[in-house]
Amino acid sequence: MAYIPVEYPAEKGAFYALLKEQLEKYTENETDETAILANASAVLGIALKDINWVGFYMVKGEELVLGPFQGKPAVSRIGYGKGVCGTGWAEKRTQLVADVHCFAGHIACDCNSNAEIVVPLLNDAGEVLGVLDIDSPVSGRFDGDDLDGLEASAALLAKKIAG
Repeated sequence: MAYIPVEYPAEKGAFYALLKEQLEKYTENETDETAILANASAVLGIALKDINWVGFYMVKGEELVLGPFQGKPAVSRIGYGKGVCGTGWAEKRTQLVADVHCFAGHIACDCNSNAEIVVPLLNDAGEVLGVLDIDSPVSGRFDGDDLDGLEASAALLAKKIAG
C-alpha cells in the first residue's frame, strides 16, 4: 500500500484520532511484528512535529533490543530499569520527560534530544512487550494530551503484535 499524505489537524484530540486511523490503515492485515512496527515508526515519524527520533525497543529476555525506528543510529540494547526506556519497562507506565538532562541515568542516542516520552506496549496480561520511544530537540515538547494519544496508539500496536 502506497503512502497517501494527509493533513494532520493542529488540535491534539483530532490529531491523535487521525494518527490512530493511520496506524490502523498501515498495519491492517499484517501479522509480522517487524513489518507492523516499521510502518508504525514511519507513520509516527511523518505525523509528529518537532521530534528527532521515534521507534521501538522490544523485550528480549532481560533487556530491550532496538527495533524499527526513524532517526539517527541508536543504542542497540538497554537494561531493565536503565534510562527512560528501561524505566518505562520496569514501571509498566509511560515516562514523560520534559528535560532529559534532569533524568538520572538518561541514555543519550542523539545529543540534540532534550525531551522524551516512552510508552510501554502492554499485552492483555499487563506484560511489557516493548516500548515506543520518541525524542524531541524541544524541551517540554510532550504533554498530557500526547501521553493519552500515544498510549492509545501503543495499545493498538500492542494488540497487533501480541496476536
